[in-house]
Amino acid sequence: MYRYGIKRFFDIVVSLLVLPFFLLIMLPVAIIIKLEDKGSVFYNASRLGKGLKEFPMYKFRSMKENAPDIRNEDGSTFNSEDDPRLTKIGKILRKTSIDEIPQIINVLKGDMSFVGPRPSPLGNKDRYPKEYFTKFDVRPGITGYNQALLRNQSTMEQRVKNDLFYVENISLILDLKILFMTVVSVINAKNINRNDKKRKEKVDL
Repeated sequence: MYRYGIKRFFDIVVSLLVLPFFLLIMLPVAIIIKLEDKGSVFYNASRLGKGLKEFPMYKFRSMKENAPDIRNEDGSTFNSEDDPRLTKIGKILRKTSIDEIPQIINVLKGDMSFVGPRPSPLGNKDRYPKEYFTKFDVRPGITGYNQALLRNQSTMEQRVKNDLFYVENISLILDLKILFMTVVSVINAKNINRNDKKRKEKVDL
């Protein structure tokens, strides 16, 4: 019952309530990004959502313009504190997760939810085990069970396990726990970078 209507209702109501507050944050952040290198403010990444539907996921740009997409050996996103692709403001945006704030627009559009498995890059689909495709039965989230537990340090195997757990156990109580755990993780600056030293492979998305 929760996943088939009530969850979407909460997403819309909460988005409308928090949007004015986040606009106060988004405006100065956009100005700082623009002033640093004159590049675009937003990075619109193509992602797979519910029903394998492709959509543009909005983020503040944290990397230099036209930075290459780099992956760890298991296909997960490479991230490191000393990643040369990051801009100066981008390092702060990543550490605080402020770069994810524009995804509230995705929530209002119906592409995403506040809580759910993180949206999948287009180039990873062939890597997924068959059972993992059940993650596409629900809307992807700005945060999720995997992010609350491990944030950016998860391997692809851990992500599959945690995303499937969420899909099989989705509930209002679980969503509230995930939101609380996410806030604690961000405040404590936990699991920001995986720092996988097994050199990454480039994936064309």
